[in-house]
Amino acid sequence: MSDLLFIYGTLLKDDNEHAVYLKNNSTFYSAGKLKGKLYDIGEYPGAILSDNENSYIYGNIVKMTEPGKVLPVIDDYEGFGDDQPYPNEFIRVLGGVETEKRIIACWIYLYNLPVTGLTIVKDGRYIK
Repeated sequence: MSDLLFIYGTLLKDDNEHAVYLKNNSTFYSAGKLKGKLYDIGEYPGAILSDNENSYIYGNIVKMTEPGKVLPVIDDYEGFGDDQPYPNEFIRVLGGVETEKRIIACWIYLYNLPVTGLTIVKDGRYIK
């Protein structure tokens, strides 16, 4: 199981209780970017993968101290899992995130519902 997680939305905010939990249970690894599109869903963003070479989502990669303990907490926050409403709003996948030096396999939460009518965050940065 990978111990790296790519975060790009509310988990970057200092005033979010789950972000605080993640900060207490992980360390910063690297800034990163993911080929995809970021959508404004209202109080949080949603990322989808895209092969568009000019479209990136920007965020941070964190190294979780105990992924087996941390991921279930973040899964619950993201609405992912068998105990969540179907279809899950987000899914967790292992994907490649680009850093300045290389592409690294990280857990990523991707938006899993239709994006029709949602606004694209053009610069790919939720936290500005």
